[in-house]
Amino acid sequence: MSKKDLIRTGRYLRLVIRDGWEYVERVNSSGVVIIVGKTDEDKVVLVEQFRHPVGKNTIGFPAGLVGDDRGCRGEDVLAAAKRELLEETGYAARKFRVFFVGPVSAGMCADMVTIVHASGLRKVAAGGGVDEHEQISVHEIPLGRINSWLRAQVRKGKLVGPNVFAGLYFLEHWTR
Repeated sequence: MSKKDLIRTGRYLRLVIRDGWEYVERVNSSGVVIIVGKTDEDKVVLVEQFRHPVGKNTIGFPAGLVGDDRGCRGEDVLAAAKRELLEETGYAARKFRVFFVGPVSAGMCADMVTIVHASGLRKVAAGGGVDEHEQISVHEIPLGRINSWLRAQVRKGKLVGPNVFAGLYFLEHWTR
């Protein structure tokens, strides 16, 4: 593999170039985790929040960075999944298991995402994020109504992350 050169480093990202290809790397985490959770009542747990890069509210599964906080350096992906699920949704899970690991956007960044299944969910806290920058709404949508609910959100001008459809696929095909 050829040498990569640093173009610029910011607080959370660095821009690098290798063989003429510019891409970003995170400086404060070891990966990304997405938590696909479904309650015992067959409700899918999604989050909604405003995202500055796209300038709109987005719908997605709870997610976050692995090892991004000082107190979490070196954490493993399942510990991050547990932490992020609780922070964002107020849910705890009896069991976590890895569905899949792959690139977030292989042409733009070096991040690898781990999609984790959370089962045995129970509400133990309010959720909504841990700081003033996170204003997260939690949605619990019956699995049988998820497609029509997602279409309605798009009609309202919200963006649905492609990870939602990947997560729904895993719920349908990999939990049996």
